[in-house]
Amino acid sequence: AESYLLNVRQPELSLAQITESALRESIGRSKMDYVITEGRGEIAIQVKGIIQEIVNNYQTGLTIFKVNIQSAKPPEAVKDAFDDVTQAREDEERFKNEAEAYRNEVIPKARGASARLREEAEAYKNEVIAKAEGEAERFNQLLAEYKKAPEITRERLYLDMMESVLSNSSKVMVDVEGGNNLLYLPLDKLMDRKTTTDEATQQKVAEDILRDIKQRGANKSNQRSNIEGLRSRGVR
Repeated sequence: AESYLLNVRQPELSLAQITESALRESIGRSKMDYVITEGRGEIAIQVKGIIQEIVNNYQTGLTIFKVNIQSAKPPEAVKDAFDDVTQAREDEERFKNEAEAYRNEVIPKARGASARLREEAEAYKNEVIAKAEGEAERFNQLLAEYKKAPEITRERLYLDMMESVLSNSSKVMVDVEGGNNLLYLPLDKLMDRKTTTDEATQQKVAEDILRDIKQRGANKSNQRSNIEGLRSRGVR
């Protein structure tokens, strides 16, 4: 109290001048964007220390309890440029947040798709292996039957194959017994004659086809016999 009364004539003015000097010193050592944004609290602590040191040197008897910087603005001469920098920094932060959100969305989807593909590949592998093992087992069984009766097995395989091949065919070539000619059967046209699903009608259609086959075979055989007879008599 004695130092305050004897050494300071205008304590408020002196404190204001010391504070301004301390602010200039502290802010001059800092970056503007730091001062305006998150650095105000740290700068306030620095300014408090500088002010207390100065008033102690002048033996003013003053004690600084707290310095509070309520706001900080750039000079008018550089305000527009500083606003551009601030906007760019905010855009950068926004882009980072959007990229992080996109990353958090895409990565789980990619992991899910990858897991699904692995499961599908595993299922396909198991299916192929099971099918191959089944074919191998079928071949082994067929081989055992073939060793027991080769001729019968070959005949059965031939009939099974012909049934499989001709099941989707509407035209059949028949080797007529007693001749060297092949008989052409247009089953699609023959079956067009009867379209009902009645059992008796189906039986009649089958009989008609069989009769047609026999008739065509007989005609072909007679034609061939006549030609051979003419040749034997020297007729060309």
